[in-house]
Amino acid sequence: MLSQTGEHGSASKLTPIQLFRSVIKNEGVLGLWAGNGANLLRVFPSKSIVFSSNDFFRGTLGTLYFGNNGARNENEKLPWSLSFLAGGMSGMTATAVTYPLDLARGRITGKLAGQGGKKHYKGIVNTMMITAREEGVKALYKGITPTLLGAMPYEGIKFGTVGILEKLFPAEKNNQGNEGGGAVGNKVFRKLVFGGAGGVMASIITYPNDTVRRLLQLQGSKGTTDQFEGYWDCVRKSYAKFGVERFYRGALVNIVRMAPNTAIQFGSYELLKQLSASYF
Repeated sequence: MLSQTGEHGSASKLTPIQLFRSVIKNEGVLGLWAGNGANLLRVFPSKSIVFSSNDFFRGTLGTLYFGNNGARNENEKLPWSLSFLAGGMSGMTATAVTYPLDLARGRITGKLAGQGGKKHYKGIVNTMMITAREEGVKALYKGITPTLLGAMPYEGIKFGTVGILEKLFPAEKNNQGNEGGGAVGNKVFRKLVFGGAGGVMASIITYPNDTVRRLLQLQGSKGTTDQFEGYWDCVRKSYAKFGVERFYRGALVNIVRMAPNTAIQFGSYELLKQLSASYF
């Protein structure tokens, strides 16, 4: 994220290795985990809302598409367009509910410590309190417009890609029409692979929008001088000053991160879903 926001204390671009060294020099080894607590607090409600909302929207759209008399056991049979729509709506739902946590995480991890290793923000509660006190409560929602607009294609592409791959590579069935031996492990493995692919695809396509939302989140924060009058003003000024490459800074690192990240998300959700099936 430091590469993406440019808030790393250097006037020139830094490679990932240089950024690692800079973080360790300024903040110590623990600086590599700066904002991780805030991220964990954000991820728990955010991802639970995303996946549960996606199941709800898929079920609803499936009923509308197939009709009430078309009882289905597998939502994967939905057309990719409905998988995209369900995923997009679930992403927007989670964003609307948990956005202040995302802003706090962005401000903690998107800025390198100042002189003497002093951090501008210390923890999620401290960040939200300082932001509300110095910039007003509305500042907790800075950048929410591009985030909401970006959540639709991001989650839509992610879940839509998984849906397409599940259709292209259907699970093998036994003579009874059920998945063969090791069904739980097979389902989890498929979700791991398909989820990772979906995350990479979504990250590549929506990364420029993610850069803009991060820049909007940081404006007005301690140590940041850039000011924008909305989404398109941010796009115009960033392009005029740095060109197209500004919107892709840190994209490679983000893609490498997103592959295992989303794979684990989908795999873990499928595993927990299978293990808890007899209880719900």
